[in-house]
Amino acid sequence: MAEEKNEQDQTNPNLRTNPEPGTESRPEATADELELLRKKIEDLQRSADSFKDQFIRKAAEFENYKRRTEADFANLIRNANEGLILSLVPILDDFARSLKAGKDLKEFEPFYRGVELMYNKFQKLLESRGVHPFDSVGQPFNVEYHDALLQIPRDDVPPNTVIEEVEKGYKLNGKVLRHAKVIVSAAADTSSEPADVPKNGDSKDSNSN
Repeated sequence: MAEEKNEQDQTNPNLRTNPEPGTESRPEATADELELLRKKIEDLQRSADSFKDQFIRKAAEFENYKRRTEADFANLIRNANEGLILSLVPILDDFARSLKAGKDLKEFEPFYRGVELMYNKFQKLLESRGVHPFDSVGQPFNVEYHDALLQIPRDDVPPNTVIEEVEKGYKLNGKVLRHAKVIVSAAADTSSEPADVPKNGDSKDSNSN
């Protein structure tokens, strides 16, 4: 019986034992296929590096944009009352002029001290809001800070120097709030000679003989 079974197994291919899954023979990859796979991996790596670089750049750009936006918003908040403060500065000028005019009036000393006290309190209030005056006299004329009302020839200071401040200038948080109105020096005119200076070789008695 065993011999008959063996003969049936050899003659009937359906009765043969099937190979286990995964044990089938596979053709080995050729050199061209390996090279193609290597190139694909390199392309994918380059694409990944490019996307990573773009992401880092966009993240940096967004961070810079965020900082600029926050700075602009902070400046907007700080300078929100610029118009109101600018309208108050002339009142400070009036206080200063009143103090200057009444400084030598001894009979109004108590009144003068009261005005001086109000002036100082008002000035400190504006300073607490970022308002500060800037000096102009003795400084070179600068259109970013000064409005020239007049030019006067002077030989004791360089030309285009502020020699008098008619109206003080102010800054608000470092930004020019109001330009200073000033008088500026000009070069002294030395071209004309005095009329009573005699010419070389001339004298009042040149015709008398």
